[in-house]
Amino acid sequence: MNKPENSNADEYPTLTKVTDEIYQLKVRYPFGMYEMNSFLFKGDKGFTVVDTGSVSAESKSLWEQTLASGITVEKLVLSHAHPDHIGFASWFQEQHQVPVYISNLGYKEMQRKRSNPDRNWTRNLFLTHDGPELPEKMEDSEAAAFEFEPDGIFENQQQIRIGNDSYETIWTPGHSSDHFCFYSQNEQVMITGDHVLKGLAPIIAVWSEQDVNPIKENFASLERLKAYATKIALPGHGDLIYNMSDRIDEMISGHHYRLQQLVASVKNAEKTSWQVCQEIYGNLGPKQFFAPFLATITRFLYLESTGEVTSELINGKVFYRSNDISS
Repeated sequence: MNKPENSNADEYPTLTKVTDEIYQLKVRYPFGMYEMNSFLFKGDKGFTVVDTGSVSAESKSLWEQTLASGITVEKLVLSHAHPDHIGFASWFQEQHQVPVYISNLGYKEMQRKRSNPDRNWTRNLFLTHDGPELPEKMEDSEAAAFEFEPDGIFENQQQIRIGNDSYETIWTPGHSSDHFCFYSQNEQVMITGDHVLKGLAPIIAVWSEQDVNPIKENFASLERLKAYATKIALPGHGDLIYNMSDRIDEMISGHHYRLQQLVASVKNAEKTSWQVCQEIYGNLGPKQFFAPFLATITRFLYLESTGEVTSELINGKVFYRSNDISS
C-alpha cells in the first residue's frame, strides 16, 4: 500500500487522501492535544467517520467546510469515550441526522462520566501521592461531549461495516478501559485510535477508581494487535504507521524504560510519586504536570503488582521503595 501524498485530495479540499477509499481530516483545536485525526471511509451510502475531535470554534468551522464540500456522512463510529474523540457526536446527530455508534463499554463510560464521579477521587489520589492540590472544581469544559444517546452499540470481536468494508472490533484496554481498535482483514488496515501512535506515547493512567492495573492491560492489548497482519495503521494523533508491529515493540520498550527509571529512583531511598515525577520530568507548570504525574502513579501501581517495588503509607502519603536488594 503506497503512502499518501502530502497534498490534499482535489475533490475534498480539507482532506488528505490515504487510499482510494480512506481520507484523513486533521481536526485542530486550541487546547489539549491540539489536533486529532478523524478518518473518513467512502461507501456506497456515504462516508463513515471514525472519531471527531474536540469541540471548538476552529474545529467546528473545519467540519462545516468538510461537509460543505459535498460529503454525505452515513454514520459515525467512535473508538472510545474521551472528549477529543467524541466531541462532535451530538452535533452530527442533531444538526446532520447522522447515527452514532459506540461500544457497549464506551456507552457505560459515557453514562458514568455524566455525573463526573472522578473529580474528588482524582484530587484525593494526587494528595495521597504527595502531589499539588487540584481545584475544588476541576475544569470540566468538555462535559457536554457525553450528553448524547448512541444509535447503535457494538461489542468485542464483532464485524461492523465501515465504508464498504467489514471491520473487526478489537477491545484494547490500556489508554482507556473502553478503547477499541478496528481491523479490515480484506485491506489489512488497522484503525488504532489512541492505542498505537507514531512518535507519541499515549498516556496510560488510572482515570478512576475502577481502573486497577491499566499498564498490565495495555501490554496485553499491544501484544494482541501484533497478531494482525497490517499494511497501514490509522492512529488518532500524529502520522500514519506503516510498520505497526515494529512500532508496538518500540512502545513496549519505551514503557519498560520508564518503569525501570522509577525502580532505579527508589532503589536507595523511599520516595513519593510526586518526588519521582519531578526527578524524571523536571519542574512542570500548573498546566503540564497532570499527565506526567498521573502516569507516574500508574507506573508505580504496576510495579507494585509485579513485586518490583513496595509501598508504605507514612503520614497520609504513599512512599515507594525498590525490592531490589542487589548492590
